[in-house]
Amino acid sequence: MRKIIAAALSILVGITGLTACENTPAPTATSTPTTSVTTPTKLPVREDSNHDSTVAQTQEVTNLEQFITSKLTGEYGIYTNFIETDQSAEAASGHEVLSESASLRMLAAVRSGQQERFAEQWQLAKQTFDINSGFSYRYSPKQQKLYPLNAAVDDLRMIQALYEAGEKFGDKRYTAEADKYGERFYDYNVKDGKLYDFYDMEYSSTNTFVTLCYINLGTLRKMSIPSQFSKKLTNDLNGILENGYLSDEFPFYETRFNYETGKYSSENINTVESLLSILTLAEVGQQKATSIDFIKQQVEAGTLYGQYSREGKPLNDIRSTAIYAITAMIGAEIGDESLHHKSIERMNEFRVTDVDSPLYGGFGDVASGQAYSFDNLMALLAYVY
Repeated sequence: MRKIIAAALSILVGITGLTACENTPAPTATSTPTTSVTTPTKLPVREDSNHDSTVAQTQEVTNLEQFITSKLTGEYGIYTNFIETDQSAEAASGHEVLSESASLRMLAAVRSGQQERFAEQWQLAKQTFDINSGFSYRYSPKQQKLYPLNAAVDDLRMIQALYEAGEKFGDKRYTAEADKYGERFYDYNVKDGKLYDFYDMEYSSTNTFVTLCYINLGTLRKMSIPSQFSKKLTNDLNGILENGYLSDEFPFYETRFNYETGKYSSENINTVESLLSILTLAEVGQQKATSIDFIKQQVEAGTLYGQYSREGKPLNDIRSTAIYAITAMIGAEIGDESLHHKSIERMNEFRVTDVDSPLYGGFGDVASGQAYSFDNLMALLAYVY
């Protein structure tokens, strides 16, 4: 059994990488703005925005959509990175495709009311990632390898997109599919009332913990599972999330909770992970004011960095598109216009506006040519959130 778990965990490295809630490597120093990225346009995403800002935002969304569609998308879905690799690394790279990307693209299509695009993306996601026990988190076209395990965070986001599509487009078929795939998810990723990060179909096993940013309370509460089981599951996960709060001095969250030891663990605190945990709490109205105040201060100052110690000391000075995209979503979710507006401004500092660059319209580093799916799709979602 130990060998089975070890083998499964060796594959899980590809999921966790450096940041568990994104399936691509954590941002590097090249994620900082370069001279090829212009000063951001001020773009509040609200109906009461002035006409010029609304027009500018529409153009930014159009340019980003065009970049993703024409430069970052292939036969099987959205590339992990603009630059191709041999696709043999432990973490996804190059033109490998991820269920993470598919789920984000689906959710953005729903939020922007693009019914045809949603239908296309959902069909492609099923064709590429659907396996008996869930949605494979990763497919390598070069290696012709479909990985035999899922990532709970991405399956839940895909199910969330289906529920939202059913409501947004008035199509009960999407709701029925959300129920169906939700039941499957519960069968494989939930054991004895506990949610696990992944299920490995090859070894019929899970890991021993839940990563806090994998928890999607809103979707779990909608899923078609017996109410007595659903209530206990979501209540327990709600407690795990809330009790993972670090401190009022550093109001971020622990990384994971181990069911066997009953303890939290975090080597260091990855900002993307904690922000996604805060977004999950905001979606159910349970965000902490201290977390929001801290985020607002750092966004305003432009000092929200990629990783911190557990005591709140910055461990690097890396800023990234995805970080500010998520704070924009948090602002939108809680109705904080100033947080949303400033986050979009900060996010746009990474937008490539050089029309001669192959990355034009997208978010990436012109010098290295790197442009990651996670950054670009998070930015797209932030625009339409």
